[in-house]
Amino acid sequence: MVRGPQFEKRWYGLFHHGRENIEDDPRSGRPTECRNDSNVEKISQLLLQNRHLSLRMLADEVNIGRDTVRKIVVVDLRKRKICSRFVPHPLTPEQKDRRISACRDLIAKADSDTHFFKKIVTGDETWCFAYDPTTKRQSAAWVGETSPRPKKLRFQKSRVKTVLVIFFDWQGVIHKEFVPEGKNINALYYKGVMERFLNRIRRVRPGMCESGDWFLLYDNAPSHNATIVKQFLAQRKVTVLDHPPYSPDLAPADYVLFPKVKSHLKGRLFDSISYIQKAVTSTLNTIAKDDFYKGNQKLYDRANLCVQLEGMYVEN
Repeated sequence: MVRGPQFEKRWYGLFHHGRENIEDDPRSGRPTECRNDSNVEKISQLLLQNRHLSLRMLADEVNIGRDTVRKIVVVDLRKRKICSRFVPHPLTPEQKDRRISACRDLIAKADSDTHFFKKIVTGDETWCFAYDPTTKRQSAAWVGETSPRPKKLRFQKSRVKTVLVIFFDWQGVIHKEFVPEGKNINALYYKGVMERFLNRIRRVRPGMCESGDWFLLYDNAPSHNATIVKQFLAQRKVTVLDHPPYSPDLAPADYVLFPKVKSHLKGRLFDSISYIQKAVTSTLNTIAKDDFYKGNQKLYDRANLCVQLEGMYVEN
């Protein structure tokens, strides 16, 4: 670093009067070494009181630089700042116990049968919209250094929509249908869905039907739990796996299939329900067989994690 004549003159005067130490004298203000045990403890206590403090707030509170605060928080305290996530439902202790019990039962079945996940057929329903806005992440764009941040209007999902009912296994889609406009999925309608599904599975998975060695997995929607539906499945000797209430994180349709379908539909505008249905069908045809297989296999890891978390939701 280049020093001016005033700097040299000051040091000459100090040495001329007997100074021998070449180090700077202590100065008031912030210490030269701020990343010390004292500040680490102060920041740790502040974060215990309020986990939402920003680095700037912490720096102002402790009177040290923001970069030093970042090193203390990330390196010394080993913390990371993450956004909160939405959960489907505030689980009660009884619901957590039910989730743990169902997961342990699934794990036991899988441990005793290496082909267990190839025997699961998942059924579920979802809304598909004529327009579903893209997420903020999907709207991200590369811009220049001086370019302003891109803006995104807040659109609502379209009122024009259709319901997809689908059944699939590790090899792919077995049966799908769209609920006619104006029709409700009640117990009687869903019984008809199950009849059509069983007729379809006999054609596309004949070996599975002949052996009867397969399991149906679906959620606890009222139409699924209706007495006439349960009686119909019992008469056809269909084994239904226990699926705890409020558990989309344990349903392959919700954590694998539907996100893949809807990511392709977001941001697109369809003129009618028939166009929505064509787009959904086209998207389903592009999903690889390996994705279905991995989705079913992932259920084992999710069940184990749910047990470890004492029934809490499993993150994606």
